[in-house]
Amino acid sequence: MSTNSMCFCFFTFVLFSCVCCLSNSTTESLDVFSRDLAFKALAERRARTGFLYKAVLPANLSGMEVSVVRLLTRRLWNRGATNFSCFKIPSRTIPMPHVKRLAFVHQNLGNWSSYYYPLPGYSLVSSVVGFTVYDASNTSSKSTTKLGLNTMGKPILVQFPNLTLDRRTSARAKCASFSANGTVSLSEMTSPGVCHTTEQGHFLIVVPSKRKGSMKHLWVIGFVLGFPLIVVAGYVGIVLLKRLRTKKIETMEKQAEEDLVLENRWVYGSKMPSAAFTRTMPALENGYPCRGSSDHFI
Repeated sequence: MSTNSMCFCFFTFVLFSCVCCLSNSTTESLDVFSRDLAFKALAERRARTGFLYKAVLPANLSGMEVSVVRLLTRRLWNRGATNFSCFKIPSRTIPMPHVKRLAFVHQNLGNWSSYYYPLPGYSLVSSVVGFTVYDASNTSSKSTTKLGLNTMGKPILVQFPNLTLDRRTSARAKCASFSANGTVSLSEMTSPGVCHTTEQGHFLIVVPSKRKGSMKHLWVIGFVLGFPLIVVAGYVGIVLLKRLRTKKIETMEKQAEEDLVLENRWVYGSKMPSAAFTRTMPALENGYPCRGSSDHFI
């Protein structure tokens, strides 16, 4: 592998790692924000157990939905939770640790899905939906405990709302799940538009991106990372070229000085430099050549 290829791979890895860290931090903040709005809705409406309530979101999150339902642990064990959202939680499910009441906070990210949950190499064909379970024994408390679920090995079904897949898309589609700890896993759909899981998190349906599109993104990343290197290399090249030209001129001047050798002659007792030959003989104005001091003119 060439040095340029190694540098490109390194910078791509660093960039991807930074993007993943940023995305994970952003989604955690969104979950906490959704939880606070959901519990606010329960407190303000004096919510009753077993009813679904929608939280009021700010205008800048238009297109996203957050809802919450509070259930008794006994009811979850006997009947499950199958009529409150796109998640179908089976009976004989218990929260961990055990509490008397629990709250399911549901999210549908809508047109914000690709912003909060991008998946490199895949295109989203559904909205991202998710749910998180909290202790709802005291909804007025500012500190709430996040709970786990034990379904006794039974799957939780995820039915994506308003999703229609043609035969070609359905054959390529995969279920993608983002767990609470940030890991991503892909699985086959159990039936068209239906996925399954055994734990809480965020879920969506994706299809592999076209290779042409993937290569285009790689070219864009390569250009962004490589352009500064090209500029620096060009600047260094110009400086080196100017330095070589200056060095060459200095060498030529030094050589010219060494090649110019003058003879020495004695003139009236003084030693003076003299050229080895004379290019043009001196001449008087009348046209006669100038002779030595012993010549006489009439």
